[in-house]
Amino acid sequence: MAFVSVKNLVAEVAGATPGQFDEWHRAWQIAVQNGSQEPLLSFISREAGLTDEQFLTRLASKLGWPYVDLRKLAIPPEVRNKISTKVAFQYSVIPIRFENGTLQVAVSNPFDNAMLNAVRFDAAVPVEFALAPKDEIEKALKRYYGVGAETLEELKQEEEPIELLVSEDKEITGTDQEASVIKFVNQIIWEAYKDRATDIHIEPCEDELRIRYRIDGILHQTPVPPQLKRYQAALISRIKVMSGMNIAEKRLPQDGRINVRIKGEEIDIRVSTVPTVYGESVSLRLLSRGKIFLSLDKLGFSPKDEAIIRELIVKPHGILLITGPTGSGKSTSLYAMLATINSVHKRIITIEEPVEYELKGINQIAVRPEIGLTFAVGLRHILRQDPNVIMVGEIRDLETAEIAIRAALTGHLVFSTLHTNDAASAFTRLIDMGIEPFLVASSVEAVIAQRLVRTICPVCKTEQKIERSYLKRIGFPEEDIDTTTFWRGAGCEDCRQLGYQGRIAIYELLLVNEALRPLILNRAPASTIAAKAIEMGMRTLRDDGWLKVKAGITTVEEVLRVTQIEKHLDALIEDKAEIWAKS
Repeated sequence: MAFVSVKNLVAEVAGATPGQFDEWHRAWQIAVQNGSQEPLLSFISREAGLTDEQFLTRLASKLGWPYVDLRKLAIPPEVRNKISTKVAFQYSVIPIRFENGTLQVAVSNPFDNAMLNAVRFDAAVPVEFALAPKDEIEKALKRYYGVGAETLEELKQEEEPIELLVSEDKEITGTDQEASVIKFVNQIIWEAYKDRATDIHIEPCEDELRIRYRIDGILHQTPVPPQLKRYQAALISRIKVMSGMNIAEKRLPQDGRINVRIKGEEIDIRVSTVPTVYGESVSLRLLSRGKIFLSLDKLGFSPKDEAIIRELIVKPHGILLITGPTGSGKSTSLYAMLATINSVHKRIITIEEPVEYELKGINQIAVRPEIGLTFAVGLRHILRQDPNVIMVGEIRDLETAEIAIRAALTGHLVFSTLHTNDAASAFTRLIDMGIEPFLVASSVEAVIAQRLVRTICPVCKTEQKIERSYLKRIGFPEEDIDTTTFWRGAGCEDCRQLGYQGRIAIYELLLVNEALRPLILNRAPASTIAAKAIEMGMRTLRDDGWLKVKAGITTVEEVLRVTQIEKHLDALIEDKAEIWAKS
């Protein structure tokens, strides 16, 4: 098709004049020269104020081609195999239907003759084309072929088994095979980063190599090519090289760290390997330097609790403990508090395992048990460094707890974390470690318990009706039932059909006062301490969760998932057919 006729056709579809098309074309060329990778048709549809779907639907009508919604299609393997993986990924096309000897292929640019000819040649059967947005095609390619499928296709053509050659400076030599392995690892990391994953788990099984991403605290299996198991050793060796591990040692667990820059994004990755019966399992924790920490006002505290926290973190001495399970956001909260009080007038020293984020103006020490630098040893030496504020990554043992309490009693403000289920359990945990109750009562100023709940996706947020009787049974404030509008996420492409996008913390803030100290001194059980604190106005994790539900931030179901559930409610919560009314 001649350029003039293409120009006139596209201008007509966009509702523009040929002169406007020329202006847009010149602007697009300048954008490409500056590094933009946006296709011309997408650029023009955006300039015309149309979505890709609207623009391509009109264009398909003019061309006499069908427009397809790939989100509603199921593409069987026998259809996908009609076109090679290499062509599908190189030209961003996907076969969608094979009927009566003709293959239908979805494309995003009907004017790319090189692509159209390559598809016809590769298919070796009659081909008819349909239009679909490029980003939908790319999502479908990842969904059906798996992440990095085109890279493994290149490896598949090699008959020799893959082995990574490592030089003295731990860089991989540049053969085509090894370059493909490097590219595949980068793709896995980049896809995880784009999906907002915090962890990547590469798990060898008997007949497959499974890759899972943890997104908003929930694990999701990512589609990978079925032949990935064949390249397990090469893939794991590459990751071990990147993280400075010994690739010859496969019998013992190892830890390492990777600093990578992929597509302009700088990412710190903590790597851990453990041997399993089917090979080494690898876990990667992604820490983006661009999203270091939230400010205190973004953590999700109520205005009243935030004011109390701001008073606590400027006290001259005492201990502030944050409790919760792994992955509940304790480190994020600690960093936010340290950043709030960080100034040239305060000497702040931390000891962590490992140092997750580097904070300017704060002295950070990484624990290294292999050379004898433990929390206790580091903390003992920190006290000789004239600090005002000390942050201990975690109180794990009696020695660390004793030194932390001694520091708090001698004029230092100490921040630390504990692994307990709620705020009140922190006292019994410290006493069980061997700390005298009178030391706990006199040194601990406050305990914050926290969990992370997923927030409702703003794109597909919709109203939800919940049975009144059920809300009463789970303890939702009865006086708020009739005045609260409940929301949920219906599920969309933006949230991977989950209905949630992002997380926020719910808190339980327990302040130690004269009413609680006698209970701690008398070794009262955690339930008794909690009951007294609630009597004095403490809001429990679930109560704070209800506030987030009333604010339309999260769902009732999500609050129940992350907070402790009374045994007599278990059966009710599991029976979802009885729980939710039809919206």
